[in-house]
Amino acid sequence: MSDKYDIAIIGGGIVGLATAYRILSLKPSLQLVVLEKENKVAAHQTGHNSGVIHSGLYYKPGSLKALNCIQGYKMLLEFCDENKIPYDLCGKIVVATSETEVIQLDKLYERGVENGLIGIVKLNESAIKDKEPNCNGIKGLFVPQTGIINYAKVCEVLAEKIKNAGGEILLNYKVSGIDLNENKCNIKSGSKKVTAKLVINCAGLYSDKVAQFNDSNLDTRIIPFRGEYYMIKPEKQHLVKNLIYPVPDPNFPFLGVHFTRMIDGGVEAGPNAVFAFKREGYKKTDLNLKELWGSLSWPGFRKVAMKYWKTGLGEYYRSFSKSAFTKALQKLVPNIQKDDLIPAGSGVRAQACDRTGGLLDDFKIGEKPGNINILNAPSPAATSSLSIGQTVAELAIERLN
Repeated sequence: MSDKYDIAIIGGGIVGLATAYRILSLKPSLQLVVLEKENKVAAHQTGHNSGVIHSGLYYKPGSLKALNCIQGYKMLLEFCDENKIPYDLCGKIVVATSETEVIQLDKLYERGVENGLIGIVKLNESAIKDKEPNCNGIKGLFVPQTGIINYAKVCEVLAEKIKNAGGEILLNYKVSGIDLNENKCNIKSGSKKVTAKLVINCAGLYSDKVAQFNDSNLDTRIIPFRGEYYMIKPEKQHLVKNLIYPVPDPNFPFLGVHFTRMIDGGVEAGPNAVFAFKREGYKKTDLNLKELWGSLSWPGFRKVAMKYWKTGLGEYYRSFSKSAFTKALQKLVPNIQKDDLIPAGSGVRAQACDRTGGLLDDFKIGEKPGNINILNAPSPAATSSLSIGQTVAELAIERLN
């Protein structure tokens, strides 16, 4: 093991690993290390992901999300085929339950077509029943490109390929500081130190904190939102055949509670989206006062809270009321009952927020001397990971040249 590298990537989630993999694919001679603070890769956002392969339906045409999702989708499937990673392109339906939602559904259809999706089908009430017999809706869309996968398994293969290509993965390496000198960066973890010519920040929930080591005026903060799930008990899983989604609120960067069949078995329901009191706060009781104050003191978050307080209260109500959560699910599948739901896991989404109160919807990549920072990579980052990795790899190699 060396302590001097050409490139150090901070973060062993799917974006960090995909970036490392693409760099070594393009330039195998580079000395590269991935630094992960946990004792395994894919420990946080990736490992708590619901496992959906996104099609690119929702994203503004021409945006980084749209371009990377569509390109990343193709790259992901090719990678899985080459490495015998199981996935299932089962398709999903997006369902409108009111006339107001039908208007937004039509816009989604137009956006999907503009993004190049082929085979999207508009559904009437009868056609919805043909796809999902227990689903309630007046209009819908069937999106055949959507699928299911286990992203942690993708990460296991990526990690193996990185090591086989000569890259290194250092676990239990929590970055505590970055000193930027003229031609190198010293990346510290307590008394340990790694030196690299270029640092790529893929730290997810802590990407802003890592970026701030060399940018005290950073205009973006990560606000953590916890998504809580239920599993449908086995004898009621027949109520959902594949994936059922509501029409999302166009003003809020979350998709709403939905049903997802899992690649490894079972059907998941959720998530909601509640402000978390800790960046890795997977439980309602998780609290980190320093991190909580960091969110509350950010002027952008206070503006978000003022703007969306009614929506936020509704999400918290569903968090503490299983009956309210069930009621939200019954909009899509009326036969689902409170007793059919078993508490399951949760995930935390790293949602970037700017100083003016904007919840960043698109991916954001920032560049500084010695650093490339991926500052916002929410869903569909897992689907898009190999495309994001390709983009960052090209930036990195250009910088080193």
